[in-house]
Amino acid sequence: MAGKLSGYRILILETREEAQFSRLLRDQGADVIQCPMFTIEDTPDQDTVGAWIRDAIDEPPDDLVLMTGEGVRRLVAAAKRIGIENEFIAALARPRKYARGPKPVNALRQIGLLAETVVEPPTTDGIIATLSRIDLKGHRVGLQLYPEKDHAPLLAAVREAGAIPVPVAPYVYDTKAAQPNIAAAIGEIAAGRVDAIALTSSGQVRRLVEAARAEGAEEHLRRGLAQTPVASIGPVVSSELKAYGLQTDISPAGDAFFMKPLIQAIIARLTQTPPR
Repeated sequence: MAGKLSGYRILILETREEAQFSRLLRDQGADVIQCPMFTIEDTPDQDTVGAWIRDAIDEPPDDLVLMTGEGVRRLVAAAKRIGIENEFIAALARPRKYARGPKPVNALRQIGLLAETVVEPPTTDGIIATLSRIDLKGHRVGLQLYPEKDHAPLLAAVREAGAIPVPVAPYVYDTKAAQPNIAAAIGEIAAGRVDAIALTSSGQVRRLVEAARAEGAEEHLRRGLAQTPVASIGPVVSSELKAYGLQTDISPAGDAFFMKPLIQAIIARLTQTPPR
């Protein structure tokens, strides 16, 4: 039996969970074009990550901000490599944990932990606003950061609250290998051969625009996106789109910022018109 997205071409830029997202779309009959924006690698500075993990075990921070599920998993994997995984997970149970959205919540759940606070909106500004309502004076605040984001405002906010930021950046992006595929994807969008583009992280937005600029194709990309429904998994991605002057046409209902609700929203929008 044909799925609800049979005949529709969906471009996804997923990297971390591309196989799952692609499978879910194909289960609905979609023709999926996969174009990862980058590969994710452990930071080369593993000594610094290891030192942060050991410090967290010896003296857990009072508060811990977790920006991404990828970051949580990378930290646990790094602890496992140096033989202190159980000690690290036990240490993570002690601080108050603030999760920027559902992905770090899910990553914590996988190791048997819960976030005391899920930040709303799940953005850096949301984290800053949440922390501003808490007495952090004299606290050590662990900050799991991620690449290609200016974290200076967050670090400054922690310091202004009278706390000591303790940051760690466990992974980096490698963008070079993906450049030819990105250029091809931009061509497909600009030519009107894509029924929708689905975005699941803010890094995908930045990388897509940067790659278009590098190719001298930003105007082609913008014209293509103006005629192509843009699906965003949640407010973090939508905020990044807005920062680049781009629109969000499709998003999950309510606060269900996950792949399956995103796909249901895509189905609801696309099936109003025939495939291209």
